[in-house]
Amino acid sequence: MEISKKSIFREYAEALIIAIILALTIRVFVVQAFKIPSGSMIPTLMIGDHILVSKLAYGFQMPKDCEFQVSFPPVTCFSSTIVMNFDPPSRGDIIVFRYPEDENKDFIKRVIGLPGDTIHIQNKHVIVNGQPLLDEGFTQRVDPGIIDGRINPRDNLGPLTVPPDSYFVMGDNRDQSLDSRFWGFVRMDKIKGRAFLVYWSWDGQGAWTDWIRWERIGKIIE
Repeated sequence: MEISKKSIFREYAEALIIAIILALTIRVFVVQAFKIPSGSMIPTLMIGDHILVSKLAYGFQMPKDCEFQVSFPPVTCFSSTIVMNFDPPSRGDIIVFRYPEDENKDFIKRVIGLPGDTIHIQNKHVIVNGQPLLDEGFTQRVDPGIIDGRINPRDNLGPLTVPPDSYFVMGDNRDQSLDSRFWGFVRMDKIKGRAFLVYWSWDGQGAWTDWIRWERIGKIIE
């Protein structure tokens, strides 16, 4: 029995459509890949790191406020509702979220303040609920100077209280990060997920044999 070219084409087309739907479903509900474009999370994450973010870390999210567009993916959603709660974000989690001042952009930072926490920054030292944050193990500071908080909130801020369903986030590269010190809190419905793995890392500097950071591939993000 001869199989027509039309039926073969149809089978391939159906398989492709199913694959695209499956990929989009995984991307929206389970896990999404991101590339690190800046140095705001150094030394934890490097420019050129490719990471995976769990969409199920804090619950099953149902996207909302969506717009269709002529690109891939064909739909962009600007917030989400958790319809099945798991554990909420913890202090120290590294999260990806929609940038509050331009929700077409995704940012990645570390959770510092939880709902109800009091945050105070004095001469670069972060104080949470009256206790110094022990952050030396994962942060970097490159500028020895201290900036007056009345001019720039980078090194002196607060005290301020984190609102309900919101989080105070900071980059690990403290002196070179645009974060909650500058534009405020991150709402829970703007959080996309928790970063958990570096699956690829590309430097592109120096000798071509050093372009791939083999030692970072498979690194668990903490």
